[in-house]
Amino acid sequence: MTADALPRLSRRAALIAGTVLVTGCGDDGSGTSEETTPAAPPTEASSPSASRPAQPSSVPSSPSPSASADGRPLAKTSEIPVGGGTVFKDAKVVVTQPAKGDFKAFSAVCTHQGCLVDKVADGTIDCPCHGSKYRITDGSVAGGPAPRPLPPEEIRVSSGTITLP
Repeated sequence: MTADALPRLSRRAALIAGTVLVTGCGDDGSGTSEETTPAAPPTEASSPSASRPAQPSSVPSSPSPSASADGRPLAKTSEIPVGGGTVFKDAKVVVTQPAKGDFKAFSAVCTHQGCLVDKVADGTIDCPCHGSKYRITDGSVAGGPAPRPLPPEEIRVSSGTITLP
């Protein structure tokens, strides 16, 4: 690992890497694991982004209208599939519709290690980093290493539009 790559690590990941061998989160069944050389953690002064979690680039962009935290429209209700949902990367929120007309919103930040969830499929909100899955009905953990449910987010549904307050 080069020194240029250190600012992209989360502070927690850098500290862990500096004290233990990083071997990955899953067992591929081969009986082998890769080891990495421990690196010195970045300092706050040298890494302004060190405290922010990494965000996977595979999270889809927000559908129109654009996401906003100041009460502008997040999406039309017709854009959220019944029995599914949509991840709004920019707003770090996922909106689901477990049953027709029943809209729920949760933080899109995985409670395991802070990655953004990237899809809603088969009744769950899925994190690409380590396989955590959350139920679309209440954000509770359905599988994977997540230690807690996704926190609920406040939304307003009015005249066919979903907004964040």
